[in-house]
Amino acid sequence: MKRSTRLSNIPPYHFARWAKHINAVRQQGVDVIRLDVGNPDMPPPDEIVEALCGAARKYDRHGYPGYGGIPPLREAIVAYYEKRFGVSLDVGSQVMPLLGSKEGITHLALACLDPGDVVLVPDPCYAPYTMGTMLAEAEVYTFPLLAENDFLPDLDAIPVDVLDKAVLLWLNYPNNPTGATAALEFLAQAVEFARQNDLLLCHDAPYADVTYDGYVAPSVMQVEGATDVAVEFNSLSKTYNMAGWRVGTAVGNAETLAALAQLKSNVDTGMFCPVQEAAVRALSISPAWIAERNEIYRERLDILVEGLAETSMSTARPPATLYIWARVPDAWESSEQFARALLEQAGVAIASGSYFGPAGEGYVRISATAPTEQVRKAAERLGQFLKSSGLH
Repeated sequence: MKRSTRLSNIPPYHFARWAKHINAVRQQGVDVIRLDVGNPDMPPPDEIVEALCGAARKYDRHGYPGYGGIPPLREAIVAYYEKRFGVSLDVGSQVMPLLGSKEGITHLALACLDPGDVVLVPDPCYAPYTMGTMLAEAEVYTFPLLAENDFLPDLDAIPVDVLDKAVLLWLNYPNNPTGATAALEFLAQAVEFARQNDLLLCHDAPYADVTYDGYVAPSVMQVEGATDVAVEFNSLSKTYNMAGWRVGTAVGNAETLAALAQLKSNVDTGMFCPVQEAAVRALSISPAWIAERNEIYRERLDILVEGLAETSMSTARPPATLYIWARVPDAWESSEQFARALLEQAGVAIASGSYFGPAGEGYVRISATAPTEQVRKAAERLGQFLKSSGLH
């Protein structure tokens, strides 16, 4: 059967391929601890589940929900941005609920890009920034995120001839996969860079509330004039342990969101109303619950950091996100070779840095999304693996 050229031009999703390999190893009897995906293992607060169930029992909540999100959800998103960031958004034109931010990221590319357009994408990065661009038959130009620059880009190093064709710039802080953070001053510089070069700045911020030690992540929407040139994606997946619920949002530039809404109205008919009502409840959850949950992640990340402390993979705990980004010992030919050996010999699944782009080669991403005792066991296995490999 024929496949479209646009589909043939993109590779299979790395994590889907990796999951098949993990399952094959498990079928061989290996007890695998999965630290490869950022899939929260804890449930959301009970009141969110209760809101879902209560709404689902109502007879009038099962029809088509409409295209733009129910008014209470749009209002809750606006209220969240006001309370969390001190940002005022127009509920009618500057908010778009999404079926998860991944969906919105890909559909934004289809709504805003034409063949031949250039999109500026960080390397390493979350794959949908690149894959959405390729599905839209636009061109990807990658700029590196380097350890020596704290994984922040040097936007001024992007060649002028590339900027002349570029229409969109992706940024993501707190960053997946590196765990790096960006100050509001950097985001202000990015907004000005986008303005000067006639770019749409797309900032992906699903980890803004997964933070430690008092760190408070900024929003690009806090920059004066950001809504003229920027949109920001956010998600309930990580903040409220709702990854499978598929609830996200895009906020910011009204013209861009109108284009996204036009596309979405042709490809989906909105989010199940009870899920939207539960999302409204989630957005009013006490910050104390988030802080308590984050403390569990902090403990897990510390276990991983301590497990690597006396090895060639020693690294620091990031101030945000769910991940440890660590260098692979030099003796290994590739990040994936190291990850495969660790999986097959020690039963610990982590993510090869190469899954996030060429600049991710030489690193692995280790997620803290398994029960704490499992994380502890995985850290012990990793240490033993390195020792048995002569790489401790």
